[in-house]
Order: sequence, then structure tokens, then C-alpha cells
Amino acid sequence: MVDQPMVEQEMAEQPTTPAVSVRDVVRVYRRPRRSPFAPAPTVTALRGVSLDVARGQRFGIVGESGSGKSTLLRIIAALDRPTAGTVHIDGEDITSLPERRLRGLRHRLQLVFQDPMGSLDPRMRVRDIVAEPLVALGHPAHRERVAELLTAVGLSPDAADRYPHQFSGGQRQRISIARALAPRPHILVADEPVSALDVSVRAQVLNLVTDLVDELSLTLVFVSHDLSVIRRVCDSVAVLHDGEMVESGPVEQVYDDPQHDYTRRLVSAIPTLRRALAGVSVRELAAGAAGATG
Repeated sequence: MVDQPMVEQEMAEQPTTPAVSVRDVVRVYRRPRRSPFAPAPTVTALRGVSLDVARGQRFGIVGESGSGKSTLLRIIAALDRPTAGTVHIDGEDITSLPERRLRGLRHRLQLVFQDPMGSLDPRMRVRDIVAEPLVALGHPAHRERVAELLTAVGLSPDAADRYPHQFSGGQRQRISIARALAPRPHILVADEPVSALDVSVRAQVLNLVTDLVDELSLTLVFVSHDLSVIRRVCDSVAVLHDGEMVESGPVEQVYDDPQHDYTRRLVSAIPTLRRALAGVSVRELAAGAAGATG
């Protein structure tokens, strides 16, 4: 078991401060100029998004591709800067912090990326990959700590001597999770962590994430385009559409009684595969989806 006495002490000292607080965040990207005489075109990825994530909460962000969910996650993790608005982590405004002062944030917040093969250096052994954030933050990278982390995510300590290409997709994502847990963060941010995995191993990784979040008293911010995944992992959810948060609340409330047309369309699509396998025709499926949004 991975102990986190410092995290528990911090949570006890600041019980009412949200782990993550986003206020009126706007993100506008400039595209290359098409003409030297015309202004550069812009794309607005986020349009005044605000949300709070309480300590210990499992908060989901859901939306289709291009809705702005991954952009919001990158801003929360200080991998991108908002054009306007603020982000507070544990009450500290990180919006304009210089890179040299973000080390404290890296201790508290770690990120699990979507593609485990793309986020793991193929030239590094697993031992060095898991220890990488410890080295970057100035901590000793003990072999015992690496073995402890690998065991916590369901891998043998012997895996430390191997390379990423020697593992399956699910095992590589477990390595990514072990690396994220190395500096003992209390906020875990996951960007579509199972979308690149086979269906057969998604449940295993989701169960692992849920168990670790509960065991370590972590705050989880989980992004996915799959509502069924969010419902399984999270207790609260925000729905993004075209850069705006159109609905938020407890997972069961949003899923069982969606208030926005876009949320109703997302919810109506969840059982489509099950109904199709049961013999429901394409015409009936389309009519059901239309009726849910009408």
C-alpha cells in the first residue's frame, strides 16, 4: 500500500478549500495568417468555463471531440495558459505562475495521458520512467519506491528492468499511473486514459484507477467522451459542448434527468450498441435518439 500522510494532513488543514477551482476560463488560439493584410483567424476552444472540484471528489468532464475538454484539462494541469479567467489549485492561483514556481504544483497534481505508448519514452527502462518525476522534483529515486509503485498498480517489481514495448497497452497504462503516483500527489488528472485500450482491458484499468483513488484519498479529474466510463468512475460530471459547460451536477442526476438537449443526445447514445445487438433496427435507433432530443 502506498501511504500518503502529508496529503492527509494537508486535506485536514484545508477542508473547505476546493482542490480545483476554475473561474470564467476562456482559451482562444490564433491560426496562421492567410494574408499579410488580414488579421490572423482565431479559434475559441473554451468560452467562460467555471467549475469547482472538492477534495476527494471524482469529477468527470465529458463531451465530444472538439468540445474543449482536453484543453480545459491542460489548463488545469498548467500545461497551457488561459486567454482569460483563473485557475486555483488548493486555493493558489496558478494562472500566471512562471514555470520555475510550478514545481509545487507538480508535487500536488499529476497527469495520466491518453496514449500510454506515446507518453512513455521507448528508450527508457520502466524503472527510470516511474522514477522520472521523482528525479525532476529533486527526490531520491529509490528502487524500493519504484517496486512499491509497480506493485500498487498490479505489476511485478521485475517489470522495472523491461522497456515499454515489452508490455501490452493495459500494462503500459498501469506504468503511466505508477509514474503519476510517484511524487505522492493528491490530485490525479486523467485525459481519456482508457480510450486507446482494447475493450477487454478497459474495465481492469478503470477498476485500478477507482481503487487507487479510494485507497490514497485522491481527488480525480477524469476526462472522457464516453458517458458510460464517466458514470462508472465519477460521482460528479460537467458536460462540455463547443467550449461551454452546458450542464453539471451529480452523475446520477445528470444521467437520469438531463436538462440540456446536448446532454440528452449523449445519454440517448449510451445503450445504442446494446439495443443494436438485441436486434433493434437502424431506423428504430434513429427514431429513439430523435425522440430523446425532441
